[in-house]
Amino acid sequence: VYVDGFNLYYGCLKGTPERWLDIGELCRRMLRDDADIVAIKYFTAKVKGHDGDPDHGRRQQVYLRALRTVPNLTIQYGRFITKEATRIRVSKRDAKPQYVNVWITEEKGSDVNLASHLLIDGKDARYDLAVVISNDSDLKFPVEYVRYTLKAPVGVLNPHRKRSYALSPKDLPAGSFYKPIRRAVLRASQFSDMVPDASGNLSKPVAWGEPPKKRKGRP
Repeated sequence: VYVDGFNLYYGCLKGTPERWLDIGELCRRMLRDDADIVAIKYFTAKVKGHDGDPDHGRRQQVYLRALRTVPNLTIQYGRFITKEATRIRVSKRDAKPQYVNVWITEEKGSDVNLASHLLIDGKDARYDLAVVISNDSDLKFPVEYVRYTLKAPVGVLNPHRKRSYALSPKDLPAGSFYKPIRRAVLRASQFSDMVPDASGNLSKPVAWGEPPKKRKGRP
């Protein structure tokens, strides 16, 4: 399973109580009961706090620690680039344009890293089925290459409301699939109130809402 971390976050998690997401549990619920999940690769970049939210980076680190407790899950890092740029300030339609300098933060590397791992693992026959959690149309070529050249099925779990037809054409090859990630599945796939790791116990960041109740089977 190849997880585009930021695409997942901005697609269905940002601003919701479901941010304490156990991706291993999500995969088990979204895939067939007999699926043997041999690896989950989570692609992201480390963020930093800023004036508006100084704890932003700390919350991410807590979550990444929780993710490391998921069996067979590894985290692959890209990077953030922050640069100064000049942009036109929003103003009334007839007003003279005003230019302001702003800070622009761009995440680099995650989509390239995901595509590279997907292709290399496919070339080395490390999976019978690849699953991509993203709706980024930039992944169209590597997904199609695996599907049509390497002849391995690729499933897409889409975290966004809008369908990506680049990743889910009408006529999918045998074994490939497309599924939207439902809110009910996200709610049922949360970490427990306390997640133990080698350094202690982790709890859901307070800013993310109340801790989830204890799970009671599958929805």
